[in-house]
Amino acid sequence: MQNGYAESFNGKMRDELLNETLFIELAHARQAIETWVADYNTARPHSSLGYKTPLSYAAQITATGRRATHDESSARLPVAHTAPTGVTLAGVLTAAG
Repeated sequence: MQNGYAESFNGKMRDELLNETLFIELAHARQAIETWVADYNTARPHSSLGYKTPLSYAAQITATGRRATHDESSARLPVAHTAPTGVTLAGVLTAAG
């Protein structure tokens, strides 16, 4: 199902923009796509985000410090744990050398 999100987005973009618009030139295509993407990411509620816009959902995640991933996602968990606060690659390499 990892590809399902991309396929859903591609289908919406094709149905709502690409099949409906006759692009005159490349600049026109870029402007129309930019406008559509801005609407998609800031003004349109998404059912997968609890009917919030991506902008408001991101603000909520940032304000609450919650994880942005869904527990029921098909993405695999990371193999390695994240480094403790203050640990840098340079410090690790120096200590190992």
